[in-house]
Amino acid sequence: MNQLIVKNYTTGGAVGHRRIAKFGASDGLIVQAAAAADALIGVVDTPGGAASGTRADIVHLGITEVEFGGAVTRGGWVTADADGKAVAPAPAAGANVRVVGFALASAVSGDIGLIFVQPGQIQG
Repeated sequence: MNQLIVKNYTTGGAVGHRRIAKFGASDGLIVQAAAAADALIGVVDTPGGAASGTRADIVHLGITEVEFGGAVTRGGWVTADADGKAVAPAPAAGANVRVVGFALASAVSGDIGLIFVQPGQIQG
């Protein structure tokens, strides 16, 4: 792995390993992302995931593994689906969508693959 920035947080709900995360209801809490509109902050890197109220590592910047929930082409941006898995964003014209980074290899649903974590926003 080539993780550059990793921070440990308390979970505000159960989070899965290699799933996309967002901030929780208060400072210092994270939860599993559930939509492309969520303010995505990184990827959970805690083997086995973490139960609510425990600790989890979040990769904020760098290369890490993520679980894919749909087809993504290498070099393409990735966002979160309803299960916190990486999918290709599909914003409507003029609509903004949050992204967590871009794929380093092509993948399909169920694959575990590398992404470069670089949270941001794109517009359709």
